[in-house]
Amino acid sequence: MTVIPPGSIIGILGAGQLGRMTALAAARLGYKVHVFAPESMDSSCGQVVAHHTQAGWHDLRALARFADDVDVITLEWENVPTYAVEFLARHIGVHPGANVLSVAQDRVAEKSFANKLGIGTAPFRAVRNLEQLTQATAEIGLPAILKSTRMGYDGKGQLRLNPGDDLTGAFDAIGSDEAILEGFVDFEREISVVTARQADGSILSYPPVENRHKSGILETTTVPAAISPDVAAEAVRIAEAIASELHVVGLLSVEMFVTRDGRVLVNEMAPRPHNSGHWTLDFAETSQFEQLVRAICGLPLGPVGVIAPCVMTNLIGDDVDQWQSILAEPGARLHLYGKGDARPGRKMGHVTRPTV
Repeated sequence: MTVIPPGSIIGILGAGQLGRMTALAAARLGYKVHVFAPESMDSSCGQVVAHHTQAGWHDLRALARFADDVDVITLEWENVPTYAVEFLARHIGVHPGANVLSVAQDRVAEKSFANKLGIGTAPFRAVRNLEQLTQATAEIGLPAILKSTRMGYDGKGQLRLNPGDDLTGAFDAIGSDEAILEGFVDFEREISVVTARQADGSILSYPPVENRHKSGILETTTVPAAISPDVAAEAVRIAEAIASELHVVGLLSVEMFVTRDGRVLVNEMAPRPHNSGHWTLDFAETSQFEQLVRAICGLPLGPVGVIAPCVMTNLIGDDVDQWQSILAEPGARLHLYGKGDARPGRKMGHVTRPTV
């Protein structure tokens, strides 16, 4: 396994807050960061890095120059076009690779992949037109969730369908005719696991955490999740099985449902740091962002123990206006992302608080 030593340059694809926090973790370990993204240098990540290339994913000359300037590449957004990743991989190591993205970018592909490993998911059907949607609702039943297969996040690109709903116009509502219909899961709770894996197969997972969403956006993550040891072990087993089968180098975050009868079903996966792992910045022995740096650079993976139970709360839209009172709150750890426009639904920062 190749070791990329401190002093080297890490390339990051994407310029959001996940890149920002990864860059800060990398700097603490002595690495420099060069970010490549269509966004300007005043992006959340661009504000804290040594170098920034602003260019489109189709700009092969800019990508080649970027690859020549860095020693290893990772990403903070799983929807980077696979052709750009494949091009970069001909010049330099890119983690995760295009093979991982081809699964993680497509909801049908990721659920099919999990099922091939014997891992449960909600029932689903790929649908591309009204006829297929009508047939899928008859087979799966309603209520169900219609989602775009690609690019949807934070509740975007999805629609709940209830018995009696008129299906006409459903594709217009989600903004895509490449869709998946997912059966409704009457779950007890939502959990997630962040797993780190290195090129030599070494793997280590943070304990499962419990997530609550509001309007499709993660609102809080509670550590640890209120689940039995058996359920926790199964959740970790699932995340590590997927990461190993995909040959992930870096992080894989897997969101799951725990059903009322104790089954664990995969919902979605992302091969990058995850919002539900932000608590690790303050209350884990190693943050998920430092762990990503360790994994892609061939350094020993850090310990993943919980320092203290906690809850992470996202600051969405004008929630960020609470920054002054949060700073005055004993025990609260505030993280702001350097974003100027506090639009509704936009993640502006987060705060983590101990619960004991």
